[in-house]
Amino acid sequence: MDMWNFSYTCLASAWLHRFYIYAAVAFGVSVWIVIQFLAARKRVNEHGENSSRNPAPSEGIEGKLVNGCATLQAKEVHVAGVKIFYGSQTGTAKRFATSLAEAVVSLTLPVEAISMGNYDPDDYLAEETTSRNICVFLVATYTDGQPTESAAWFCKWLEEAANDFRFGKTYLKGLRYAVFGLGNSVYVDHYNTVGRNIDRWLWMLGASRIMTRGEGDCNVAQSRHGSIEADFEAWKTKFLSQLQALCSGEKKSCSGKCKKGKCKSLGKQSKESSDHEYGTSEDENTEAEELFETSSEEEADAGEAGGTNSVIDVEDLGNMMNHMKKAKRERELEEGDVGMSLTRENAGRKEEGEKREMITPALREALTKQGYKLVGSHSGVKLCRWTKSMLRGRGGCYKHTFYGIESHRCMEATPSLACANKCVFCWRHHTNPVGTEWRWKMDQPDMILREAIENHRNMIKRFKGVPGVKADRFEEAMTAKHCALSLVGEPIMYPEINRFVKLLHQHSISSFLVTNAQFPDEIRNLEPVTQLYVSVDSSTKESLKRIDRPLFKDFWQRFLDSLKALSEKQQRTVYRLTLVKAWNVDELRAYADLIALGKPDFIEVKGVTYCGESSASNLTMANVPWHEEVVHFVQELADLIPDYEIACEHEHSNCLLIAHKKFKINGEWCTWIDYDRFQELVQEYERSGGSKTFTAADYTARTPHWALFGSRERGFDPLHVRYQRKRKARDVSGC
Repeated sequence: MDMWNFSYTCLASAWLHRFYIYAAVAFGVSVWIVIQFLAARKRVNEHGENSSRNPAPSEGIEGKLVNGCATLQAKEVHVAGVKIFYGSQTGTAKRFATSLAEAVVSLTLPVEAISMGNYDPDDYLAEETTSRNICVFLVATYTDGQPTESAAWFCKWLEEAANDFRFGKTYLKGLRYAVFGLGNSVYVDHYNTVGRNIDRWLWMLGASRIMTRGEGDCNVAQSRHGSIEADFEAWKTKFLSQLQALCSGEKKSCSGKCKKGKCKSLGKQSKESSDHEYGTSEDENTEAEELFETSSEEEADAGEAGGTNSVIDVEDLGNMMNHMKKAKRERELEEGDVGMSLTRENAGRKEEGEKREMITPALREALTKQGYKLVGSHSGVKLCRWTKSMLRGRGGCYKHTFYGIESHRCMEATPSLACANKCVFCWRHHTNPVGTEWRWKMDQPDMILREAIENHRNMIKRFKGVPGVKADRFEEAMTAKHCALSLVGEPIMYPEINRFVKLLHQHSISSFLVTNAQFPDEIRNLEPVTQLYVSVDSSTKESLKRIDRPLFKDFWQRFLDSLKALSEKQQRTVYRLTLVKAWNVDELRAYADLIALGKPDFIEVKGVTYCGESSASNLTMANVPWHEEVVHFVQELADLIPDYEIACEHEHSNCLLIAHKKFKINGEWCTWIDYDRFQELVQEYERSGGSKTFTAADYTARTPHWALFGSRERGFDPLHVRYQRKRKARDVSGC
């Protein structure tokens, strides 16, 4: 028994000793794990100052225990870096940019200061929507409300993009920005105009503000902090605080879908605080509310759906008033559209029979926002995007491919903004007036041409020094060589259209005139033009009514008579066919009959371009044919018209050219135009009083191989370099 007890005691002692050893080992392992975890945390913190609150994007990792083991895991990067864009003339904005960049560097964030004069927003700005960068804009305003020379092109591009439906309300969605404007309140009418405009245009394109716009005042008497430098320092402090919060994910940019003064994503930094801190005026508050705070489409739809019997909160009255203002502007546009209804316009006039101006104040505002330079009371000019493209050597429009025009020397204009149709695919959403006859005040053609050329030159001047613009192209563009009378409206409605065309030719400017085939007498009486277009948007009475929505009751007879009048012209004539899928692509035989009626020299067939949502049109992307569908349609149409063949193609514009076989000379197509020869012929015609006539065959030129249908280039000039956008705007061309 004693032996048994002794053995049991020894065994228990051995097991107890082993337990102590295991426990000691386990404790040691645990201590080692904890030490390694703390060391990992320390190594992470050593990579950036105050990293627990603001980790550097490239080193944003943290240690975690997983199943008792320490691991390193990537942390979400909220801010990748900061880009500071400045437009400086005297150096103040550049100095502020440098100061801000140094402050951002202290936060261990990548930063870049960029002069707007060396930056091409058309190429690069959209990339910032996915870069996770914060974009800061420091811009000065001249005494006349204009940007500095270095920022002029950037501001011009941004303005056009914001008012161009092709870019859309989400083009810059994802871009986060802040704006600080430099100005002088002595010039009350133009105080900080540029900064306010950039803030508004970015917002209109879908970008998100990270904080309220700041304004610095050179007028020390009105400066909130005593000097423009102090104003900037105060704004910079707030910016850096907001930037740190964004880096740590504590705050988000303003979504634009909040109610006035209740922006949840910006915390307490609402309209009230911005007004207090930056001394914004009452007018500016109203402007900001209308342009920024009511940007929520959901709120707008709800407000409209509520009707007059809905209960309106007091805080929502501002939204309702803005909708009422918008409705009033739309009514003004409609009233300005109706050229036949003069009773309301003439009421209260002192002199009976006094004619009104075509462009009402509301129309002027709408067209100006779209980038038009209005001339007089009924004309306009606008810079075509193909002009900008060719200035950079990135290719010309389809008229360069088909007819050899120099797109960078083409002026897009019209002597009449009014039109007799309201086409469903109108790329200006019917912001121009309509009417069936001329009942407005009339400007003289010499004044129209003089101011149109001057405005066109001024728009070209903005490209001086813009990145990518070729110096030789810029110099050539300063002298217009072609005029596309196809901007908007119906140029042939202008009573002095013949005088206007003659003036173009006297300035050695070729004329490309487009008409909607509702004025047969005017077509018949038209003096020689370089090339006369007729829009043939449909081939049957029913579909023409649905697509063109003409104002004339006898529109179909007018249409047919216009085509007959076209067949009598001796100079170059063109049918322009716009294919609208599910509307007019199945009317091949009817199109062939219309071609036999008008006997055009050329037939341009182009797929319709979707111009965005509009209450004036119910077209969708489903109505836009693919290029191969257009090719197939053209091939089938060519089989039905034996005197014609497919000659050229411009794939980029989704457009093809069918030409009469008389332009195929010795087996080679001659669709191009000898413009110098045309000017000689038209001068001889004028000197002879119209007795010495000429025909389209007298001023033809050989078409280069790259422009022909079936070529490898598919209509793209090999002398140019094709540029592919990463986020391309809708392809809409006015000509």
